[in-house]
Amino acid sequence: MSRFHLLRVFCGDDGSGGNPLAVFLHGEDVPTEARQRVAADLGLSETVFVDDAARGEIRIFTPAVELEFAGHPAVGTSWLLAEERSPVETLRLLAGDVAVRYERGNAFVAGRPEWPPHYDWVQLGSPEEVDALAGPPDGHDLAGVWAWINETEGIVRSRVFPVRLGIAEDEATGSASVRLGGLLGRPLDIRQGKGSRMLVRPVGGGYVEVGGRTVLDDLREYASDF
Repeated sequence: MSRFHLLRVFCGDDGSGGNPLAVFLHGEDVPTEARQRVAADLGLSETVFVDDAARGEIRIFTPAVELEFAGHPAVGTSWLLAEERSPVETLRLLAGDVAVRYERGNAFVAGRPEWPPHYDWVQLGSPEEVDALAGPPDGHDLAGVWAWINETEGIVRSRVFPVRLGIAEDEATGSASVRLGGLLGRPLDIRQGKGSRMLVRPVGGGYVEVGGRTVLDDLREYASDF
C-alpha cells in the first residue's frame, strides 16, 4: 500500500481554488508500468511520482499521458518537498532541469515556454466573455482563453481546456501560464478557474517563472497490488 499527499496548487489568497494534485513522495513504490493506470484511477489533472527527493527527480502523469513539464505539479511538489523533506534548488523533469525558489512559504519554478504542450491562447474582449464559455473555442482541443482584467497592472482572467490531455477544463494550469508569460513578455497575475491565482514573470535566458500558494488537504492510502 502506497501513500500520497493531496494538494491544491495556485490557491487564492484565502486558500480557496487551486488545482488538485496527488504526489507520491515514495514514487519508487509504484512501478513505472503502473503509473499511468494509477493517474487515470485517481482522475486528477496530474499525479506526480517522486523518484529521488534529494535530487528532485519526478515524473508527471495526466489521466491520459505522461508530461515532460507541467507547472502546477512542479510548484506543488517543490512546496511539499520543502515541507516534508528539505527544500530543493532544482527539479529534474523529462523536459530538463527546472530552477526552484521559495518566497514567503510559496514555491516558484522556472520553465521554458516551448516545454509545455502547445496551448493555443485565444484573447477575448472581456473577462465576462471568458466566463461565458461552455468549452474550448471551436476547433481547439488544447486551448487557453484570456482577457485583461487590468492591463496596466498585468491582471488576467483565463480558462484552460486541455481536452487532448484527457482533461475537460483545468482549474489552474502553470505550464500554459508559462507559455502566456512568454508570449506577452511581461509579469502577469493570472486568475484562472473558480478561484486560482498564478504569478508569472520572465526571468531571462528564455525562462518564465510561475508560482503561487499551495495547500495540503490530505494524506491518503492508495491500495493496489500493482
